[in-house]
Amino acid sequence: MINVAIMGHGVVGSGVAEILINHSDRITEKVKTPLNVKYILDLRDFDGLSYSDKFIKDFNIILNDSEVKVVAEVMGGVNPAYDFVKSCLKAGKSVVTSNKELVAAKGAELIKIAEENNVNFLFEASVGGGIPILRPMVQCLAANEITEISGILNGTTNYILNKMIVDNMDFDSALKLAQDKGYAEKNPAADIEGHDACRKVCILAALGFGKHVYPEQVKTEGITDITLDDVEAADTFGCVIKLIGQAKKLADGRVTAHVRPTLVSRDHILSGVNGVFNAILVNGDQTGDVMFYGKGAGKEATASAVVADIMDCAKHLEARKYLSWEDGSDNYVANDIDEKGKLFVRLKSDNYDELVTRFHSVFGTEGFHYVKNQFTKEITFITEEDFESNINKKLAEFKDCQVKTIHTML
Repeated sequence: MINVAIMGHGVVGSGVAEILINHSDRITEKVKTPLNVKYILDLRDFDGLSYSDKFIKDFNIILNDSEVKVVAEVMGGVNPAYDFVKSCLKAGKSVVTSNKELVAAKGAELIKIAEENNVNFLFEASVGGGIPILRPMVQCLAANEITEISGILNGTTNYILNKMIVDNMDFDSALKLAQDKGYAEKNPAADIEGHDACRKVCILAALGFGKHVYPEQVKTEGITDITLDDVEAADTFGCVIKLIGQAKKLADGRVTAHVRPTLVSRDHILSGVNGVFNAILVNGDQTGDVMFYGKGAGKEATASAVVADIMDCAKHLEARKYLSWEDGSDNYVANDIDEKGKLFVRLKSDNYDELVTRFHSVFGTEGFHYVKNQFTKEITFITEEDFESNINKKLAEFKDCQVKTIHTML
């Protein structure tokens, strides 16, 4: 029998406890030994549960119990999770977590501590909830050099944008609906400002490219400035707007990483990913694009990934799983690089005739699609592919106009 402790009994933690306790026979059959939930750490009281006797409020009980071999951290946040996880690893206990904030901020350090103490630190549930993505990257795509990772990494923002696109619902109304349905938190900042997707990009980039990427190194924009006018204008060009996280490996060994609203052609596979679903494209030099798709969050899906990691640790108490990367550096992420691409642009001015004249003078009339609307006094277009600095120099000619740009994936 292998003893397990769970730190946190929120949405995910309760799901982990229920799976381990209610499906113990199935798990024992697969692990070849029983897994016993010995402790559940939480400061709150949970009376009336079939496992209420397992609750404790003192972390040191778990830390000092040599019989506990595997610990699941499902509290969320960096503190006190970081100190608890680090202490468990140093005490020779394997740790699994669904905590993307912790892994994005402290992953390289915790992986190193796990290696030094010959234990495992696993975090499949930290990206994509129940979508298998980290193990396939390490194992199934092991023969590939991964060159790019991109996708829809946050179900809440995808749901909101989908409501704006399909139901013509404004941002505030779509956000409220997401909150009413339980898809968005009361304080939705981590989702709608892009921080959740940023943390997932950090983990995916670190695992895919081999060095840690820190959240502050990722250019991050949310969807709070996206309007129904943007959605309608994008539709005119046969596109939808998605919040896309992306990391690319450069020829010099550095990477670029960002999260931002992106214009996606309706011909692109990501354009059809709707509702609370996530989709992650991993590009390998041998396989090309491989897509991982499914619900990126939720109690059951995330808890199932945590339990799978617990089972994996139980099977490998005397061996290490090589899910790791090196520490990063200040100059590893090259977000100052001048990349080539296309921008979706909306220009608006009260002096519409002068705007049209200047537009034709700066951008010409050949080689790209544009729409002029004299009623809204606006010109909407997708630029020709060019270095972003060159495009921005041209847009600087319209500093007295309303200028809005959105990156594209075309």
